[in-house]
Amino acid sequence: MALPNQPLGELKAVRDPEVEEREVDILVVGGGMAACGTAFEAKKWCGDAKILLCDKAAMERSGAVAQGLSAINTYIGENSPDDYVRMVRNDLMGLVREDLIFDLGCYVDDSVHLFEEWGLPVWKKTDDGKNLDGKKGLKQGTLKSGAKPVRTGKWQIMINGESYKRIVAEAAKLALGEENIIERCFIVELLLDANEKNRIAGAVGFSVRENKIYIIKCKTAMVACGGAVNIYQPRSVGEGKGRAWYPVWNAGSTYTMCMKVGAELSMMENRFTPARFKDGYGPVGAWFLLFKAKALNGLGENFAASDAAKQELENFAPYGTAAITPTCLRNHLMLFEMKEGRGPIMMDTVTALSDIGKTMDKKELKHLESEAWEDFLDMTCGQANLWCATNTEPEKKNSEIMPTEPYLLGSHSGCCGLWVSGPDYDWIPDSYKIKYNGKIYNRMTTVNGLFTAGDGVGCSGHKFSSGSHAEGRITAKEMTRFIRDNASFTPTLKQSKEELVDLVYKPVRTYLDNCEYTTATDVNPNYAKPDGMALRLMKATNEYGGGTATYYQTSSKSLEVVMELLSVMREDCEKLAAGDLHELMRCWEIYHRIWTVEAHLRHIQFRKETRYPGFYYQADHPGQDDANWFCFVNSKYDPAAAKWDVFKKDYIKIIP
Repeated sequence: MALPNQPLGELKAVRDPEVEEREVDILVVGGGMAACGTAFEAKKWCGDAKILLCDKAAMERSGAVAQGLSAINTYIGENSPDDYVRMVRNDLMGLVREDLIFDLGCYVDDSVHLFEEWGLPVWKKTDDGKNLDGKKGLKQGTLKSGAKPVRTGKWQIMINGESYKRIVAEAAKLALGEENIIERCFIVELLLDANEKNRIAGAVGFSVRENKIYIIKCKTAMVACGGAVNIYQPRSVGEGKGRAWYPVWNAGSTYTMCMKVGAELSMMENRFTPARFKDGYGPVGAWFLLFKAKALNGLGENFAASDAAKQELENFAPYGTAAITPTCLRNHLMLFEMKEGRGPIMMDTVTALSDIGKTMDKKELKHLESEAWEDFLDMTCGQANLWCATNTEPEKKNSEIMPTEPYLLGSHSGCCGLWVSGPDYDWIPDSYKIKYNGKIYNRMTTVNGLFTAGDGVGCSGHKFSSGSHAEGRITAKEMTRFIRDNASFTPTLKQSKEELVDLVYKPVRTYLDNCEYTTATDVNPNYAKPDGMALRLMKATNEYGGGTATYYQTSSKSLEVVMELLSVMREDCEKLAAGDLHELMRCWEIYHRIWTVEAHLRHIQFRKETRYPGFYYQADHPGQDDANWFCFVNSKYDPAAAKWDVFKKDYIKIIP
């Protein structure tokens, strides 16, 4: 159960926190869809093995699905896993791990069927083509029994999903048992074994609700803490500065914690820069796919269908000339219009609703308009608030859309993350498999016993919520195999209890040692507060690392500048200070963000081409260079030598 926040503000941090030590077989770090999938599945297979899940938040509203969703974006249904691979490959400009995507495509529908079984309302299609939402859809039966979902595209199905995450979290908690869950526990460092090289042995973290440190030994661990948000400066300022598209608590912890124990990263240069309703970050998918709305430039032109757009897309063949234009290239066309002075870009909600309304009676039309609002209320309440504040009725007034600041993730329309093993099938290349003691463990990283899922898995985007849950379930079974195959292993930590406490609570002790030197606790020559460091980071990446300030463009020289700034920031992080538990959490989050964005920029610096126009542009290398760069870019940080290695890895085509 999650501990409540303090009624009179954040709890002050103390110099010497309580220490709780645990030893388990399986450790799950995270509480989002992937972690819930692992928690739900693990108990089925692990027998008497001890499992512990640690979530920085509370599972009912943790992760990217926290606010809810209006659609499940990955449901195979009548499609094939082969087609799923082709779709993802096309959208991510050709470079994906086809083995991981195909494997997921075989299992994802089972998770969706479970969601419906647990109570998630799924829209259904009647025989005469009508949409039934909410409980009305139950009349048609379940998806598993053959009922037809309401598709907004080839892969998406509509849901009434405000409580989506609560439903999934409840099932995970019931399966795992609340006694095996610690909520409000921020795991900040993974720990390698003292006796066996490159073997996971535990983790350390702290409670964000009480002065307590958790030191956990484990035989295997799965880390799925989401992607990275607030590594680039958002467009909104002042009161709206904290508004972001992806959840603000995603601090790159998945990538940083794994890379710092030596796990190999892949495609960290890939970032997602979603086009969303301006300022509110409301989703556009349902408007394009369900309501058939068009995006217009400032002159009222459907620019995406113009001859100029078609000519521009030919520069990025075969992806630009494919039947479905990749997400980054749709962004590219939007940015092209804006740079030419033909902005702003507007979503033509008025025409879309009017055209659909021509085939409806008044009651059906009213219901359609309510669906337009519910699309936001299910997942982005702030957008509905913004419509109200700006007197926007979608049937009467169009709304502006705009590319957001960049995000790093591996489960949406992005594919950065960790290099993991594929499944043990004979048709999968050996270079895609990671072995330990002669055996292959699906979704294991290059650190033995360390697994990941969801946003953590690189080279295989378009999993979304359902795919992340299914991938978590795949991981649960593989982790169970791992501990059974290696039953004699006893984890031994290199660090003492005192060393780990010193590590985690260093910002607290820095603050307590120096806070009385000045009358203003936020201004002190002996320490820095995390909020100031966060602003420094976002300013540096925004101006030199391809943020909104430069239309997502960077260059070799700009990357040199930002890398130097990041190096200084990491030095200054030694002086981070926290007076309460909230600030301690912020200190560790900014530390994780700096490491993650450094990996991102090192990959961009290494790849001498612009693979994802519309997401970022390398000014020195503006086009795609398939002859030299049609490959994965991987990196590995050596924790012992404190050195980076960035290198190419071959792409192998499996599905024709």
